[in-house]
Amino acid sequence: MTYTIDEWFVVALARTIRDREVVFHGFGSPCAQVAMHVARRTHAPDMLLIEGAMYAINPDPPFIPPTSNDNSLKQGAAYSMRFEEFFDAASRGDVDRMFLSGGQIDGYGNTNVTAVGPLDRPKVKLGGGGGGCNISATIGQLTLWTTRHRSGRTLVSSCDFITDIGHVTPAGDRKALGYSGGGPQWLVTELGIFDYDGSGIARLREMWPDVTEDDVRSSTGFEFEVASDLGTVEPPSPAELAAVRAIDPLGVRRSEFDPGELQRTFEVALH
Repeated sequence: MTYTIDEWFVVALARTIRDREVVFHGFGSPCAQVAMHVARRTHAPDMLLIEGAMYAINPDPPFIPPTSNDNSLKQGAAYSMRFEEFFDAASRGDVDRMFLSGGQIDGYGNTNVTAVGPLDRPKVKLGGGGGGCNISATIGQLTLWTTRHRSGRTLVSSCDFITDIGHVTPAGDRKALGYSGGGPQWLVTELGIFDYDGSGIARLREMWPDVTEDDVRSSTGFEFEVASDLGTVEPPSPAELAAVRAIDPLGVRRSEFDPGELQRTFEVALH
């Protein structure tokens, strides 16, 4: 059986979710969206899944549609939260995990989805945080992701603007700022998987088998730590691959990847 990097990437994202967690993703986040449903169908059947734009709790859609505000994403839901209900829950600390990405991500896990370049004359105007700044300060753990690590423009030494809060900002760390949330726990990219140690700096834990440490360093704008037991990302199981393909037959997850990355294929080892 062969599989592609987008399938393996989604599985890696799904594995950052623990069973019984309350988990949320934001607007326009197909990889995270698919990953949440994969986790619920595999190792985390008792998680509480909150669908991004619809705020539907534990829905059972037939497939993931191309847009995150499709009414089909409410199908089978136990309840649909109001916007303010979700933000109240997040501010109380009742949401365990949120997925966040960004046009820029620094070594402390701060993300920028506001603008690249100076704010008065930005080179690129991004979509904005949609309240992510507030809830990134209070949610239990954050899983960050990007599929554009190899570009060299995404993992940067400092963000031009901090939209969502990492472990340390120019204004201070989370403790000094009084934020109750735990901050970034994982960063998953198409080159490797990072965690964050006590210093709040990204630490490379695993790489994909067709990637070298030099590949990661040459594409990263900050100095990162390397785990003493640096290894290879665990391959997806047949059940995990089946879950990805069942929930995302349209392949909406693939829209996040550069076409060249989608040529990366792998084989399930037979024992």
